[in-house]
Amino acid sequence: MPPIVLLSQHLVCTGQLVAPDAAALARLLLLAPVLEEWVVRAGLQEWLIRRTAFALLPVGLSAAAFALLHVGSGWHAAGLVLAPGLALALLYQRGRDWRWCALAHCGMNALALGGCAL
Repeated sequence: MPPIVLLSQHLVCTGQLVAPDAAALARLLLLAPVLEEWVVRAGLQEWLIRRTAFALLPVGLSAAAFALLHVGSGWHAAGLVLAPGLALALLYQRGRDWRWCALAHCGMNALALGGCAL
């Protein structure tokens, strides 16, 4: 396996992603996507959209807030979820439906779980 793959797995595949139990799977695939997207997209980002004319401000701030929600797992975790948080923020900005963001978030977590299981 190439060294970059091993390094990325070492950085990403920690904690609950390595050996998830049923409760961790429920948190990662259902609870976290629904609650985080409801709070960050339907709450914060929607509130920002209604209060600013500058379209990128709600996207950037909600992506940063999403990353900060993951600081409990370490700053590296917050950095790793910044790009997916930006993608979710852009998805919300386009469609304004947090449920699509929750579904995409669930898919991203499922990909991370699958990648760490290899």
